[in-house]
Amino acid sequence: MGISGYDAVSAIEAWPSPEGPGGLFVGTAWLAALEASGAVGRGSGWRPLPLFDAAARLACPVYLKGHSYGEYVFDWAWAEAYARAGLAYYPKLVVASPFTPITGPRFLGDAAGRAALIGALEELQDAHAIGSAHVLFPTGDEAQTLAERGWLLRDGVQFHWANRGYRDFDDFLDTLSRDKRKKIRQERRRVIDAGVTVRVMDGHAATPDDWAFFAACYANTYREHRSSPYLNRDFFDRVGRALPGAVRLVVAERQDRPVAASWFLADGGRLYGRYWGATEPVDCLHFELCYYVGIEIAIAERLAVFEGGAQGEHKLARGFEPVFTCSAHRIADPRFADAIAAWLRHERAGVAAYHADCLAHRAYRLSG
Repeated sequence: MGISGYDAVSAIEAWPSPEGPGGLFVGTAWLAALEASGAVGRGSGWRPLPLFDAAARLACPVYLKGHSYGEYVFDWAWAEAYARAGLAYYPKLVVASPFTPITGPRFLGDAAGRAALIGALEELQDAHAIGSAHVLFPTGDEAQTLAERGWLLRDGVQFHWANRGYRDFDDFLDTLSRDKRKKIRQERRRVIDAGVTVRVMDGHAATPDDWAFFAACYANTYREHRSSPYLNRDFFDRVGRALPGAVRLVVAERQDRPVAASWFLADGGRLYGRYWGATEPVDCLHFELCYYVGIEIAIAERLAVFEGGAQGEHKLARGFEPVFTCSAHRIADPRFADAIAAWLRHERAGVAAYHADCLAHRAYRLSG
């Protein structure tokens, strides 16, 4: 039958379930929950157009986008340049896990299947005269294949925590410089002195009340930033039911009253920090629920890496280290393709310098 386009991942019974880092976020449970909850489709600006080959078990999560929200690879300046030239930048094609800045497979299949899927994506773009196509947070092998086909690569930086076989949190702290170690202990002490205790649950243990509170905290975070949340309670409920073993839901309580919550997922030997929120202010509670509890989970479960989310130089002081991320872009108009390629070369040098500067400011003790 060959590679065909569909209207939804949930309509494809044999969609692959990729293993390894980041695979969960392009699996059926995650993508179907986004569709069923209305986070994508239905006027969201994310129209699902997945590519799938049943015979070869090839799949690719493609979306037709009417904006650039929820991508974490920022191309607003490109859209503005198109507008100044009197051209339309949107719609565009995006291969991604929506709202999820996590590196992982984007073309599900073997190496030959990867090339076939990329070819099908290019044909889709050309057949409908779509101005650009973008692959966000692909694996290194995928990025190399895309570059070989002429796609433009763009570098980025995130901050990840690496588990070097620590026995416990104190063992991790012992590897840090004295001032960073002291600061972290002070921050954790402030949370304890505020009378806050923390519960960590998987999806089996989390109750409907726990999920309701977390969803309220998540929405409150967006309200505080005068923005609208991408996800909703229905999405969290669906993921909790479909992936209970991957879920790590954290609720902070004071005087038997929940005051904050955070949400992680464990998959492929990694822990992924996703969202957090609070209903009342507690000094340093954000660091506790988003970073320190995550580090404790990773140590206890012997997970190799903890990805704390996009951006955030403040993570450096808490033991996170800079790592490169990547995206790939195919621009139809040769004039803009040339201009963007030149701009990316300049940006790449700046990103490399930023990465090197971050490395120089890691929290770890100098060796020797």
